[in-house]
Amino acid sequence: MRPHPGTDGGLPASLPMGTADVAYHLAMGGRPLPTGLVFGFSGRAPALDAVRARVAERAHRIPALRYRIARDRTAFSRVDRIAVEHHVHEAWLAGDDDGSGAGRLMLSRPMGGDDRPPWDVWLVHGPTGGHSLCYRTDHTFQDGVGAAHTARALLDDDPRGGPAPHRRARPTVRGLAGALGDVAASLRPTAKPAFDVPGGGRTGMCQAVVPLARVRAVGRAHGATVNDVFLAALAHATGTWHAKNTGSPHPPLPVAVPMSVRGPGEECAPGNRIVVARVLLPCDAPSPHHALERIKERTAVLRTSRQRDALRLLLTAGPRTVGARVGTRMVHGRTVAGPTSSVNFGAALVHQGSTARRAVVYSGLGAGIRCVTTLTSQHDTACLALMYDEALSAADELPDLWLAALLELERS
Repeated sequence: MRPHPGTDGGLPASLPMGTADVAYHLAMGGRPLPTGLVFGFSGRAPALDAVRARVAERAHRIPALRYRIARDRTAFSRVDRIAVEHHVHEAWLAGDDDGSGAGRLMLSRPMGGDDRPPWDVWLVHGPTGGHSLCYRTDHTFQDGVGAAHTARALLDDDPRGGPAPHRRARPTVRGLAGALGDVAASLRPTAKPAFDVPGGGRTGMCQAVVPLARVRAVGRAHGATVNDVFLAALAHATGTWHAKNTGSPHPPLPVAVPMSVRGPGEECAPGNRIVVARVLLPCDAPSPHHALERIKERTAVLRTSRQRDALRLLLTAGPRTVGARVGTRMVHGRTVAGPTSSVNFGAALVHQGSTARRAVVYSGLGAGIRCVTTLTSQHDTACLALMYDEALSAADELPDLWLAALLELERS
């Protein structure tokens, strides 16, 4: 079993990368893949020195902030001294129409080298008086749920709570068969006409913010989860977007849905603790309601068969390099359009008395992926974020189309 340092106060000098970590390392060729969270605030920003003081006070007690990536050994090496001035920065935005400017900045700024832990914190001042606090790390080193726990432990006035831990269970035979089926599907290319375009090399980001109560109400009315509603609205939005631009319907779209296997005591442990399930978004469904019914069927099977645990066992049963290569196939632009991730951050982040209005999980693109979509819930707000290759024509229309699909679900 993989160690998770920090629960007993001891930090090993070195930790081996896990299967998912090696997968990201292979997929990116050793280059960093930025990921993390952006917290948007209104009102006066704190002083940079105050943010640095908070980070200096807490960083040495958070295991995920105490390691760097030793890429030549595919391991994490402990760092005994954290130079806070190299990790906490400040920036100003000239323009930020939809609130996504801080996220675009985090995706475009170079990350630090391998001689120090791969994380930083940014205080970003918006053009109209608001500000953002951004926690950024390398996806080879940490997944979205781990980043959420670490950001709260590092920045929140009352650093408790966060995404629920995963409780491991024995998978069913159907779960094992489903996991093997997902692996087999990753071995063959899949037609994705809206996303099978040459990459342009530039990443854009756009988003839409809605009251979380609206998404939950749709879920209750249809016997669905927030994640189900997110995926169904995304399926209909993608189908509408493709038909608008080409006049043709889009076939069911394969996406990779990350699922956390981060257990109790591993909240701030370094490394990725995720698996991914392959889900076909029913972009060809005649309405968002029909799309939601099909999504519910798929996610119900994932839950009842415990396919999450089956995938965890399957990818870690043999040598980690074998599992890592399987993982890179399951999240590659040849076989999926990209990851679609839903993270519930929980109670709103409060930093030095100011409460964040929204939280956004963001990630860069790699391994042929043309689009990453996230839905981040915080307190009473949900934020849909789309990170996309700018070669995707008019991809910034998708958030508004997602909102329109959500509205149609509310009326059905």
